[in-house]
Amino acid sequence: MRVHLVGLSLAALLLAGCSTHHELSASGQSVTFTDKAPGSECQLLGDITGSQSNWLTGAGGEGSSLRGAANDLRNRAAAMGGNVIYGAVSPTENFWSSFVPVDSKMTGQVYKCP
Repeated sequence: MRVHLVGLSLAALLLAGCSTHHELSASGQSVTFTDKAPGSECQLLGDITGSQSNWLTGAGGEGSSLRGAANDLRNRAAAMGGNVIYGAVSPTENFWSSFVPVDSKMTGQVYKCP
């Protein structure tokens, strides 16, 4: 009986780790999105991708899953020292996303602007 409880507890912890929800960090809150190319006063820091795992939640493509990917993108940009994300896009859903909960992703360029 004790072995079964330990096994069930371990399985529950492992499954909980398969689904992540990214909260916006304090530093990520200072990062903004723009569709206008940053000026020459801004420094390009690089390209990044944010993602939201939807494996166990069953959510895919829209709504909170994209918000989680955007939060991850903003948190990563802040960690790089950036404060602006330019040209953020989310890859279009594909054939499989209608049948399985694929991860939501968002990519963009990170800039540090004054």
